[in-house]
Amino acid sequence: MSLTAIFGGTFNPFHKGHYEMLKALNDCETVSKILIMPDKIPPHKEVDFLASDADRFNMCEIAAADFNKAEVCDIEFKRKGKSYTYDTVSLLKEIYPNDNLAFVCGGDMLVYFDKWYKYEELMKMLPFIVFSRTSTDNAEFLSCIEKLKKMGMQIILMDNEISNMSSTDFRNSPNVDLLPQKIYDYIKERGLYGV
Repeated sequence: MSLTAIFGGTFNPFHKGHYEMLKALNDCETVSKILIMPDKIPPHKEVDFLASDADRFNMCEIAAADFNKAEVCDIEFKRKGKSYTYDTVSLLKEIYPNDNLAFVCGGDMLVYFDKWYKYEELMKMLPFIVFSRTSTDNAEFLSCIEKLKKMGMQIILMDNEISNMSSTDFRNSPNVDLLPQKIYDYIKERGLYGV
């Protein structure tokens, strides 16, 4: 069964960790399509500086151009209010009725999954493609996976280790080493994040 992977995030900006996840998804035989989906208003975090929707979309497009399975999806930008995964997945199921959707999730997000809006319904709507992060406690991560599986979540655990970095790291201290070069060049050209 081929999957359409929903790869959501604030992408503020799109960093090397995101890029590594994208490459792993693109190389995965089970995944036939990747929807890179920038959030409009992330409900779970306070953001010190949010680049414009257009700039974040453009950064996603720059990254997607390197991967044949990837395309950028802008449905979150068209909706009003906060971006809850449950609502987004419900809408994507209507837009892509013939696709087998799966949601991409980092291990750092998975350990807080029981705090997500309507998480019990969400976990039964589609499988989750999960990446571990070097910043996540491995014992806690594996325990969380077992607990969620018992609750009915289908988990596809990726064995690619993703670099421990965040968009906040870059915003706090802009460093070209944290980003794909093409993304950094775009940020520099646009004068974003104080670069």
